[in-house]
Order: sequence, then C-alpha cells, then structure tokens
Amino acid sequence: DLVLRLGGQLRMVSPAGGAMVLGWDMAAALAMARALGVDPLIAAECLPEIEAGMVRRINEQMEAGRG
Repeated sequence: DLVLRLGGQLRMVSPAGGAMVLGWDMAAALAMARALGVDPLIAAECLPEIEAGMVRRINEQMEAGRG
C-alpha cells in the first residue's frame, strides 16, 4: 500500500534526450510510512531496494516509448 501511494513522490530530471526518473523523495516516503504506521526501520531497509527496481523499470518503459 505504501509503495503504491508513492507514485506522486517521484524525483525526475529532463535532460535533452527526455525525462528520466531518479527515485522517490525519500524524506516524503519515510514520512508517509510513519503516518501509515509502518515501522521506520523496516521502511528504511526496504524502500531503497524497491525504489531501485521501480526506477529501472519506469526508465526502461519511458526509453521504449521514445524509441
């Protein structure tokens, strides 16, 4: 549930070749986890790994859409 709610917390850049996702606003992600009652230690351990997969997948999809 937390990961699905983080869609609006993406950090992006727009270089000349097109937009690219850098990751989540981790301060906002951890604040949201705390508000939802998720243990902060668990969130801090798990979110970076989930974020890495999300960034890779979204950037692949955006790149495929440009090609």
